[in-house]
Parts: sequence; structure tokens; C-alpha cells
Amino acid sequence: MSGRRPRKSIAQINVVPYIDVMLVLLIIFMVTAPFISPGQVELPSVGKSSTPPVAPLEVMLRADGELLLRDRGASGDEQTVSADRLIDAVRARLRERPDQPVVISADKDVRYEAVMRVMDALQQAGAPRVGLLVKPATP
Repeated sequence: MSGRRPRKSIAQINVVPYIDVMLVLLIIFMVTAPFISPGQVELPSVGKSSTPPVAPLEVMLRADGELLLRDRGASGDEQTVSADRLIDAVRARLRERPDQPVVISADKDVRYEAVMRVMDALQQAGAPRVGLLVKPATP
């Protein structure tokens, strides 16, 4: 036995071939980049809309369960309605202007279940777009 130590295997990855491949790919992309022509993007302009947006029909739910209906497109007066009368009133307004969106604004103390019940009733009444109106948080 001689005083030599047994050789240990080296557990390293040889990255030189990977670097060579990446450099070749970089050169190919640099050479071909000037030949690629980007498509023209046509951005919308301000004057393209011929009709102004329709003011929404607002259904307000108060904490005490009272329902109010406000047509922001007309006079903007609030009209107190019952849950049964709400569907008839919304259908009548949508016959006049079928593209008018309907938004629901509820007091923060109103239960989520009540809001969803009103939203479901509005969708069954034939409202094409029903959304929720929220107040942004003020800092």
C-alpha cells in the first residue's frame, strides 16, 4: 500500500457548453431582430364614441330594509318602492331605455344576503347589466 489517497469524484456541472449555446442564441436573436416588423396598433381616439354613456338606474338598499329607486339619467329623484314593486318599476324603465345599466348601492350595515336577493330579482326582471356601486375609501 502506498501513501496515496483514493480519488474522490467531483460533483460539479460543466456549464461551459450551456454558455456557448446561450451566446449562439443571443447572436441569432440580435441578427434576426431588425427583420421582424411589429404590427401597427390602432389606439382608440376620444372622438370615436358616437353615443354618450347612459346614466345608470340606481337601486338603493338602506339598513332598515327600505328600497329606493333613482334614475340618474332622468330627474334623479328618489322613489321609495317595495320589493314587489321594484321589479315592475325596473321593467318599466328598461322598456324606455333597454341599454340602461342597473347598479345596486347598499348601506354598509345591509346583509350580503339582501343585496344578492335584490340582484337576483333584477336579473330575473330582465336587466341586461347589473352591477354594484361602491364608495372609494378616503384616506
